[in-house]
Amino acid sequence: MDIRLSGDEPQADFHMGATLLVVDDNPDNIAVLGAMLQPLYRVRVATSGARALEIAVTPPEPELILLDRMMPGMDGDEVLARLKLDPRTASIPVIFVTAMSSTDDECAGLGLGAVDYLTKPLVPALVLARVRTQLELKHARDRLRDMNASLEDEVARRMAENQIVQDVTVHALARLAEIRDAGTGNHLRRTRAYMRLLASRLREHPRFSEVLAGDGIELLAKSALLHDIGKVGIPDSVLLKPGRLDPGERALMETHAMLGAEAIANAERDAERPIAFLARAKEIARHHHERWDGSGYPDRLAGEAIPASARIMALVDSFDTMASRRPYKQPIPLDVVRAALVAERGRQFDPDVVDAFDAAFDDFARIAASYRDEGSYS
Repeated sequence: MDIRLSGDEPQADFHMGATLLVVDDNPDNIAVLGAMLQPLYRVRVATSGARALEIAVTPPEPELILLDRMMPGMDGDEVLARLKLDPRTASIPVIFVTAMSSTDDECAGLGLGAVDYLTKPLVPALVLARVRTQLELKHARDRLRDMNASLEDEVARRMAENQIVQDVTVHALARLAEIRDAGTGNHLRRTRAYMRLLASRLREHPRFSEVLAGDGIELLAKSALLHDIGKVGIPDSVLLKPGRLDPGERALMETHAMLGAEAIANAERDAERPIAFLARAKEIARHHHERWDGSGYPDRLAGEAIPASARIMALVDSFDTMASRRPYKQPIPLDVVRAALVAERGRQFDPDVVDAFDAAFDDFARIAASYRDEGSYS
C-alpha cells in the first residue's frame, strides 16, 4: 500500500520524494507516521514482516525503512536480519520505531544493524530530522560508491591501456632480435605457447609453485619473449653464419646472454619503480643457457642455483631450436628432438622440467604444427 503525496508541499531538499517503507502491524501507527512523512516523501507501507520483505525488492525500492520491532509472527528483529542477508536490501538503512524505550532495548536494536532508534510516542520534528539525516547519509554513501566505481573503472581502463602498451613494446623489442635471423619466423609465438604449456604442467610442483603462483605463468610467458634480445649485439657474420661456429665465434655468440641481461637491467634502472616483468625477463635472458650440471654460460650456475624461470626456458629454447630450420642447420624430426632432450635429463636440464616436457610432448607437437615455419618439423 502507498500513501501518495498530496496537497501543498513544503520546499524540498534534494531528498524530497524519496521512497520510504513504513512497517507496522498497527494501522493507527502507520497513519501517524504517514501524516508526518507524506508531505515530503513517497511512503509505502506494510503491516507484516513478510510483506515488508516483498515490498523492499519491488520498484520503487525504499531508500529508508522505518520498522516496528514488536510485530506478531515475524518481528522487526527478524525482518532486519533478513534484509541484511539479502544483497538487494542489505544497504537499505533501517530505523527501528518502537515502544521498547529502555537503554538496553535501544542498544540491542542498534547492535542488530539499525542505523537509528525512535521510541513512541513519536515527536514529528524529531522523526523528520532523523529521517532527513539518514537519507543524507545514504545519498552520501551512494555518491561515494558511485565515485569509487567510476574511479575503479578508470583505473582498470588505464591499466588495460598500459598493459597493451607494455605488450606491444615487448613484442617490438623481441622482433628486433627475431628479424636479425630470418629463419626464426614464428619462434616468438611458439616460445610463448611452449612456456605457458610447460609452466602450467609445473605449477603445482613444490619446486616451482612459488614462481608460478598467481599471474606467474603469464608473466613467464611474456618475459620469455625477450630471452634472445641480446642477439641484436651479435654481428651478422656470426649470427647468420651457415654451418658451425669456430671457437672465437662461439664465444662471441655466447655474449648475447650478458648483453640481453644488461639491456634489461638498464631498462629497470630507468623505471620509476620495480617491475616484476623486467626482473623475470632479465634472469631468463642471462641464464637460459646455463646447464643443470654447471657447464653452461655465462655464470656456470648449476642445479637450483639457476633461476626456475631460466630452467624452464632452457628446455623450451632447445626444443624450438632443434626442431626449427636455422641458417646453420636443417630441422630435426620431433621424435628425435624428444629423445635428445630426455637424454639430457639431469645433465643439461632440470630433471623435473624434462619429466613435465615428456608428459606434455603431444601438446608440444600440436603447438609446433600450429606455428610451423616453412621446412620445419619434418
